This record gives sequence, structure tokens and C-alpha cells, in this order.
Amino acid sequence: MKKSELLYLSRADVEACSVSMEEIIQALEAAFFEHGQGRVEMPPKPGVHTMPDAFIHAMPAYIPILRSAGVKWVSGYPENSRRGLPYISGLLVLNDVETGLPLAVMDCTWITAMRTGAATALAAKYLARKNCRTLAILGCGVQARSNLEALSLLFPLEKVFVFDVAAAAMDTFACEAQRKFALDVVKAQDARQAVVAADIVVTAGPILKKPHATIQSGWLQAGSFASLIDFDSYFSGQALREVDKFCTDDIPQLEHYRQIGYFQDIPPVYASLGELVAGIKPGRTSQQEKTIACNLGLALDDIATAPIVYRRALEAGVGTMLPL
Repeated sequence: MKKSELLYLSRADVEACSVSMEEIIQALEAAFFEHGQGRVEMPPKPGVHTMPDAFIHAMPAYIPILRSAGVKWVSGYPENSRRGLPYISGLLVLNDVETGLPLAVMDCTWITAMRTGAATALAAKYLARKNCRTLAILGCGVQARSNLEALSLLFPLEKVFVFDVAAAAMDTFACEAQRKFALDVVKAQDARQAVVAADIVVTAGPILKKPHATIQSGWLQAGSFASLIDFDSYFSGQALREVDKFCTDDIPQLEHYRQIGYFQDIPPVYASLGELVAGIKPGRTSQQEKTIACNLGLALDDIATAPIVYRRALEAGVGTMLPL
């Protein structure tokens, strides 16, 4: 590629690169090890907020060991489904670490979905029991699919309970999950039925500044693990305070969110995901512990994944060269 050009990858181009979930999990594990060792540059993401519970965020990161630097400009608008538009949209810019020149601009929706599922699976590797067989997914959108794909790679799942306030979304996802993963899929009557029966719980609804707090104390069973994709939107404060270890992917960014109004009723943070991966703090230490990972979604995830997509695109001749 000439230095006066960059590679543009549409969403279809990104998907055509066929990067596997397994590859993304491995890349995130390497990146979070570096994060735990303090070797990643990643300032808290600034953003603007044009509508209630919506966001447009800038997410920069530099991961020296992966020779990867860039920024994601991403939006999340809960009301977009009413317009026939995706909740998440945006672009990712990947830069050359020696010159700073942009190497590629790519759609970020597929990357965002996949790396979020990968981060859940990575957290579960350190915080969940190894023999987890039942999974509950609350919210049957894009993240339900990627989280199920990622967790199915690491755990011997046999049954998944699904719940969504939109019955059509739940029906569609249940059929897909049963067909693709050959699991016993149960459409729960309510959130409680799903949560109380599960070894692993994933909440994947919209991110809300004021939680609807559907999940109550006593629902999470001993030995269970929960991944909060939607911040603390689904959990009551009392339910959160019952867990033994409350973790997040980045403590400074969680504190940043707390300062602007999120996470007003959570327990003390036990560890970051990087600290768990790097062995600085132990993950699960007993079969009875209740554990939670509230992964905020980090630029690190995206900037660890984007180089794989970029290299695969160059190898396959995918995308469009554009002049700088």
C-alpha cells in the first residue's frame, strides 16, 4: 500500500475478512495482559450526548506489544430500532505506529459486537466455574449473538435461557441459537426465570443512566457469574452488593462514568480484567463465589482486533484504497 493511500473497509468488507471469535479472544487476552502490566495507553473516552441515554464516544488506544494504535468514533442510540437503524454505529481509524499516518478506516459495528462477546468470554475464563452448562441472556439483540458465540467456545454449554421484552426478538434469537449451536433453548417467561437457573448470566439491554433494576437480590445463585454488557442497567444495587467479586475492564473509566452519573449504587471494585489476566489478583477462588464482570467496552478491545482485520483484508484484497 502506498503511503499516500488508506484502506477503506465497509461493514461487508470487515465481515468478509472472516476473523474468528477465537482469534479475537486470543488478541484480547494478550492486550489485557499488557493492560494489567500498565503498558497500554488508553485515556478515558470523551463523548457527546445528543439524546437521552444515547452517546457518541471517541475511543483512542495504543497497544505497544501489538504495534497497534487508533481511535473508534462510535455511537449508541437506543431509539434507533424504531427507525429501522442499528443501536451501534461508527468508524474505526487504524494508524501506523511509526509515522502516525492512517492506515485504514473501517466500519466498527461488526468489530464492536465481536470484541464485546470476546471480552465477556475472557472475563468468564477467570471468574466463572469451568464446568458452566447453563447460560441466561437478557436482551436478544446483537450482543446476545456474539456473547453466546464466544462463551460457547470456552464452556460446555448445554442450555440457554433467553428473555427479551420484545417477544419477536426473543423468538428469532431462540431459533437462531438452537440451529447454530445445537443447544436446548428456553424462552423464559420473565427475567427471574432465566437468571435463577443459570451458571452464567449476560445482560445485554440498552445502557441507561438510571437502571431499571429488574434483577433483584437472591436471584444470582451461588457459584454463578454475570457479565453486564449494559453497565448496571439490569441490576438493583442490593443484588450487586450480594456478589463476592465485582470486576470491570478498566477502573479509571468506570470512575469516569460514575462522575457523570452512572454506577451510583455498585459495590467496591475488586479488580480490573487486566489484573486478573496478568495474575496480579486471583479470579475465582471457590466454587460458591458469586462474581460479576462489568465490562465497559474499551478502545483496547477494538485496537487489538482491528489489526487482524486489516492484515486479513490486505491478504485477501478486500476493501477500497482511498487517497489521503
